[in-house]
Amino acid sequence: MSHIKNLIPKTINPDLQKERNAAEFSVGEFAAWWQGGQEKLDTKRTVESAIFSDLEDGYGLNHEYMSHEDVYNSAVKKVAEAAPKLKALQKKLNPGGNNIWPQSLFNVHSHGLFPANQPLATHITMFVDVIKGQGTAEQVEKWGKAAENCNIIGTYAQTELAHGTNVRGIQTRADFDPKTDEFVLNTPNLEAYKWWPGGLGHTANHAMVVAQLYIDDVHRGIQMFIVPVRHADTHLPLPGVDIGEIGKKLGMAAVNQGFLGLNNVRIPRTNMLMKYAKVERDGSFKASPASRVNYLTMVYTRCLIVNLNSTLLLEAATIATRYSAVRRQSPIEADQPEPQIIDHVTQRLKLFPEIATGMAYHLAAEYMWELYDQTVLDANNGKFDRLPDMHILSCALKVLCTTDSCAGIERLRLSTGGHGYLTAANLSNIYGNAVAAYTYEGENTVLLLQIGRALVKAWSSFIADKPVSSSYAYFESSKLKQFPKWDNSWETIIKALQFTATHKTRIAFENLAERMASGQSQAVAANNTGIEFTRAAELHGRQFVCQIFVEQITGPKAQKRSAALNKVLENILELFLVQTVLNNLSDILRFINLTDADLRSLQKRLELSLEKLRPNAVAICDGFDFHDRVLNSVLGSYDGNVYARLFDSAKRSTMNQKPVQKSFGSYLKPLMKANL
Repeated sequence: MSHIKNLIPKTINPDLQKERNAAEFSVGEFAAWWQGGQEKLDTKRTVESAIFSDLEDGYGLNHEYMSHEDVYNSAVKKVAEAAPKLKALQKKLNPGGNNIWPQSLFNVHSHGLFPANQPLATHITMFVDVIKGQGTAEQVEKWGKAAENCNIIGTYAQTELAHGTNVRGIQTRADFDPKTDEFVLNTPNLEAYKWWPGGLGHTANHAMVVAQLYIDDVHRGIQMFIVPVRHADTHLPLPGVDIGEIGKKLGMAAVNQGFLGLNNVRIPRTNMLMKYAKVERDGSFKASPASRVNYLTMVYTRCLIVNLNSTLLLEAATIATRYSAVRRQSPIEADQPEPQIIDHVTQRLKLFPEIATGMAYHLAAEYMWELYDQTVLDANNGKFDRLPDMHILSCALKVLCTTDSCAGIERLRLSTGGHGYLTAANLSNIYGNAVAAYTYEGENTVLLLQIGRALVKAWSSFIADKPVSSSYAYFESSKLKQFPKWDNSWETIIKALQFTATHKTRIAFENLAERMASGQSQAVAANNTGIEFTRAAELHGRQFVCQIFVEQITGPKAQKRSAALNKVLENILELFLVQTVLNNLSDILRFINLTDADLRSLQKRLELSLEKLRPNAVAICDGFDFHDRVLNSVLGSYDGNVYARLFDSAKRSTMNQKPVQKSFGSYLKPLMKANL
């Protein structure tokens, strides 16, 4: 296939180069800021050079023609090959850290190394961190170090075949046997089988099993247990363990999600994580000092999800933006040449808001990580008052980011026309990875209902003059007789969203109270108020994201950036805020009197922000610094040689390796020759 290699030019597409030359800011400065500093950017590029340098030509595309088993086994092979390189780099560049090993197995580098994802992600992101976060010092010493080094491989087994988001309803049971100082674990029926844990199918030999604890048949809540599931040497399932893969999915082909059934499986008492809740040798039980401490795991995971999905959205935006700068179609002036499709305003509306959305969620996630670290520090010191707020905020971010990113990726795919439908464009794979997060770690509607109930509870306290957390401080706006005059400022936009969220919460509370007054139980009334709950919850999240975006772009951190970069970032912020208002006008207009002039002004601001972003769009996407291996797209490569890469990908199809398929002689030829 050497003739194919010469098909792709070594030069940059001139239209794409023209875009880069026209940029009004330094891409290098943007990239360093985006990665958290020049040192982190340099480290990222060093890691990518190490793990991508020996990948064969067409590596990512070749995955599309592998069998299901081969995709999985290839991913395991790549993990094993990358591990020593990453460990060596970690030791060389940041001894004692974990930013290279093991984090490179699940951060943006992994998207290039594992085109179909990989089966150790849950081990790294959850199994290891749950042990470190909720295990005792002795348990961290025994299990944590081995897990970090991949001497044991685990997964997080919470979801069951018949129970997902409703964790309280899980049926897997752990009974303490005081005679042997062991827990006996059982999945009492088919519905109780663990279902979906990443890597459980054929990779993990341990599982962090979430189960209902019983001592002397007395229920002691939900706890976590480290359960060996496969033999350390043969990897065969252990006695009492029914384990395997759940089958092919829409995406994440190599993640190896599995099922797990347990039949009288015994583990030592010390295999229950006991940093907070404890079971003593005599069977006495010490409850966790905070009933919601297990939420820390979910908060951590949801922050990871926001990082992941915002990145996937920006990958798709980069592909679609570069393609839109190369593709020429449909003259604007009849007697003029076909323009770059990025010059069509409607195309800009498909592209640029997604760039802004991805950036907004990325920066919100960075803020949440700071809060998370402080919450963990507080929990280690016996302070748990931050947990409820962290839970609600992480739920809101997870819901909004996954919802917006999935819709955005599909809009971006559609923006690339027919070519975006090709697997070689990689937009389908990006979507497959992103859309899974809509349901895992909390189905989005269920999470919105949780947020809605929390809002109504906070509102009840607020109107009773009881203290509420700072997350609900904006409820104070309800004391205004009417919203202040609209002045087009960012501050006014934030206040408008908060004012609207406040009154949506008020209405949800009033409707709930009215239903209960009519004789409905609180549970039935809450169910019937679900629509109002979810809408109030969404607006609560949107005002938070907008507020954090403003703070990150205009706050003290702005002083560390050049005026040119800040100007570009402020326009992206403007686009995001205006688009958010326009997308939520039906609710805003219910409570705020905007004039026709105000609405026309918002439309003009939208169009102006799109126009200002136009000369910088390609450069902004370059600033995200996605390696071509990560994008894995014939439409989004840095060189912009779209058509040559499209033809190259077609030539690589396994069906094109032989001029005539075997079905011709057996079936097609007889059909064509038959006298029917």
